[in-house]
Amino acid sequence: MIASVFFDVGETIVDESREYGTWADWLGVPRHTFSAVFGAVVARGLDYRQTFQVFRPGFDLAEERERRAAVGQPEHFSEENFYPDARPCLAALRELGVQVGLAGNQTARAETILRGLDLPVDVIGTSDGWGVEKPSVAFFDRVVAEAGCPADQVLYVGDRLDNDIRPAQQAGIATALIRRGPWGYILDDKDVSERCLFRLDSLAELPELVRKHNESAA
Repeated sequence: MIASVFFDVGETIVDESREYGTWADWLGVPRHTFSAVFGAVVARGLDYRQTFQVFRPGFDLAEERERRAAVGQPEHFSEENFYPDARPCLAALRELGVQVGLAGNQTARAETILRGLDLPVDVIGTSDGWGVEKPSVAFFDRVVAEAGCPADQVLYVGDRLDNDIRPAQQAGIATALIRRGPWGYILDDKDVSERCLFRLDSLAELPELVRKHNESAA
């Protein structure tokens, strides 16, 4: 029985192409070059933030975010940056009577943006707000606490095997892997992916899968 579904944010419900494009512009490198290096960093299993070090050694992401904000170029996304299947999926799950939440490695500013979008969700949690970030299992323990039900009744949906799926499984949470974004296409770990309850090409598939799963468990 799935009582609660939590979603990662970046590249699960939000297309981050615009945000990474603006970082390429900030660094003064072509966007396709930034994307290629980003993919190479991901393929090597490194933290994506190492991409910035390639172009500017010593780059401090938090400091640069503040510098961008100071000159009127803050971190930003809006409804148009959501994947088209995201909002309908969230709404359909709530119609099934399932608790719906967002929980991702996001800044306080991103959390403010999310809260201002009137999304059909019950919980919004971020690493900045919770003081713990993925892939720490403690992050997923917090997800379970917010869900208010046993871990095995929580489903976490994410695009990253390393940051989302593996640690959620370690916390006893059911998982759904969506194949999109750089990590969704580049990373491959069959031992982890085959333990997923669902593997998705689109969030549009999820409400019906949850409905059928809950009916079979009734």
